[in-house]
Amino acid sequence: MRSWVIVASAARARVFASAGRHEPWTELWDMVNSEGRMAAQDFVSDKPGRTVDGARGQHHTLDPSADPKERAAQQFAREVAARLDKDHQEKKIDRLTVVAPPHFLGLLREYMSEAVARAVVDEVAKDLTREDTAELQEHVASLV
Repeated sequence: MRSWVIVASAARARVFASAGRHEPWTELWDMVNSEGRMAAQDFVSDKPGRTVDGARGQHHTLDPSADPKERAAQQFAREVAARLDKDHQEKKIDRLTVVAPPHFLGLLREYMSEAVARAVVDEVAKDLTREDTAELQEHVASLV
């Protein structure tokens, strides 16, 4: 039985193979989203655009149509889900535990293929991406 654990956030995704509850995990891959660590203001190069109301001659600031940080998180979730789908198609995953903060967990669910979604056996809505492998294993084992 090939059991995997993915520990992800908008900034990083790490996947581990789990041979058993008391066996050490093996890290299989690590993806980093450098844009996930940027502040929202770092995505824009200058002041927001402005427009003039022709009838009154008043100036208005234009709001961006979508949050660039959110777009970066969505793109990263798509990439992570695609990688999981590829690994699932290659018969590398039987069971999957997903650990991610609530918002990113929702994005992963949205972009996961049906086959990968069926392989998910547990979900933990927490950001644990900064912990080392041993701490992760201990923390996740106590939660699932």
